[in-house]
Amino acid sequence: MKSVHYLALPTVRQHDETTGWIALPRKLSSIACVLALAVFTAIPHALAVDQLSLDDRSANSEAFSGVYVDPGTRTATPSPVLRGFDPPEKDWLPGHRGVDLDVAIGAPVASAGAGTVHFAGNVAGTPTVSINHAGGLRTTYQPVFPRVKAGDHVTVGEIIGTLASPTDGTPGLHWGARTGPKTYINPLDLLGEAIIRLKPWD
Repeated sequence: MKSVHYLALPTVRQHDETTGWIALPRKLSSIACVLALAVFTAIPHALAVDQLSLDDRSANSEAFSGVYVDPGTRTATPSPVLRGFDPPEKDWLPGHRGVDLDVAIGAPVASAGAGTVHFAGNVAGTPTVSINHAGGLRTTYQPVFPRVKAGDHVTVGEIIGTLASPTDGTPGLHWGARTGPKTYINPLDLLGEAIIRLKPWD
């Protein structure tokens, strides 16, 4: 037979000028106990919310198998970010469907993950490399003079080209990631919970 444990309600008292301490009505004692229980119940709930936010933050990285690195540093530590991910609310609206990383012109650019080169050439005058990865993920790198060609297999961190001069006045390496024709994700999420560094304004 299971034992039943009862919660003893503490006696709540108030000070009386004549007789000293007197007990308050049981109803107020019950209210005090309920408030105490509410506080202790809220603590694990808050911890659960924090854990949920961590899970959301790494959801994109867990959705794809394999290891991914920053294309500029070739490690899980990202390059300083010049402009962050800012997708539009609607497909036809302006936005920033990737991140701009602080990578020097002429510096080597690496594939963020293992995959197959989908495209290597010019897109509207901008040298571009795009790579297909497992799980339907495709990453794109601009402006990059390619050292690879379509159909080539690349490994994580393999050099795929060098950063070209900007064709639209935007400095740095543009790194994009998408899971469908119009479904873009923040490529930095592929790095897991690495600390993101924003480059300060001069």
